[in-house]
Amino acid sequence: MQDLTTESLALGFGRCKLQFQVPALSEIEQVEDLAGKKIATSFGSIAEEYFGRIDIRLGTKTVVEYISGSVETACALGLADGIVDLVESGETMRAAGLKPIGTIMLSEAVLIASSSPKKPYMLSVMEQLKSRLAGVAASSKYILCQYNIRRTDLTLARKITPGRRSATVSSLDDKEWVAASSMVEKDKAASVMDELQKVGAEDILLLKIDNCRV
Repeated sequence: MQDLTTESLALGFGRCKLQFQVPALSEIEQVEDLAGKKIATSFGSIAEEYFGRIDIRLGTKTVVEYISGSVETACALGLADGIVDLVESGETMRAAGLKPIGTIMLSEAVLIASSSPKKPYMLSVMEQLKSRLAGVAASSKYILCQYNIRRTDLTLARKITPGRRSATVSSLDDKEWVAASSMVEKDKAASVMDELQKVGAEDILLLKIDNCRV
């Protein structure tokens, strides 16, 4: 499958981890401690390949049992010594009395494309789709910060809001002042406003970005 497709764009959502989880009170502290034991998972092929390498190295035989749904209950029901399952926040696993001891991979939603497209005339459509999705992804991550500041303090403000490429600066009727706007990351917006205020910025606004092209 990997030879047939290429990753075209990371979409920035659906992030999770494929992890090894064992009972919180278990003495098992690392993945190798599960070698030779029973593992429950919905990702049988991945788990078998992973433990296959460990078994060869340690001379053990790990049993991987396929379970569809509610994998986190397998240990409590006595069906397995550990599990391999997708974890987002980890709350479900903690509620089931489990703890993480290792991560196989990190995952997120991505746009994929064929490595050998059979319809070349569709390439322009795919590029347009990619551009639109990238715009939506960026708009969910960034917010527009606008403020007024004295020209003499603009250099300090630009260090706080450099923008993706450069801040937009416009003159005001009062020649000593300018208006500036810049895209900033949403999760840093409050701190950015605080820092701008410290260097003399006024009328600081945050504006939602519904869509964009970046």
